[in-house]
Amino acid sequence: MTRRAREWLVIVLVAFAAGAAGYAFNVWRTAPDRAAAATARDTLLAARLPDLNDRPQALGQWKGKVLVVNFWATWCAPCREEIPLFVKLQEKYAARGVQFVGIAIDQAEKVRPYATELGMNFPILIGNVDTIDLGRTLGNRAGVLPFTVFVGRDGKIVSTEVGAIKEAKLELLLASMF
Repeated sequence: MTRRAREWLVIVLVAFAAGAAGYAFNVWRTAPDRAAAATARDTLLAARLPDLNDRPQALGQWKGKVLVVNFWATWCAPCREEIPLFVKLQEKYAARGVQFVGIAIDQAEKVRPYATELGMNFPILIGNVDTIDLGRTLGNRAGVLPFTVFVGRDGKIVSTEVGAIKEAKLELLLASMF
């Protein structure tokens, strides 16, 4: 074997070893992420929060639907901008099994008139400081609002969005879930 052929063989073997190591690292790195995603999903669907009438509601009651869970507050300007979009798309996609759910990190007495003013046509639940921790579990590490979680019919988290979401992106995400 010529020197040139040996050099190429070494280069090929090193490249193969690097690729195999990269693949193994990726498998190792994503395995805990899958476990964390399953835990986050289970935590979300097991959550029970009071509605505007102070009746506990389990998020798991909407399993089997395309679920859009939005964490928001009355004092949050970006939240106020995106809520009319959620109202519009709840009406548009309800017949296709889409359910928006708002989780207000706020006081019920402030949320009730706000929800009426904006014509919110989807369930609104009331969260507290522990609910911010739920958001962190779901990927909102900074605890900012708004924060939206997209859950497929199978109960798996498809996407999370920190900050206000634009209509085009929301439509694309919903379309990918049917």
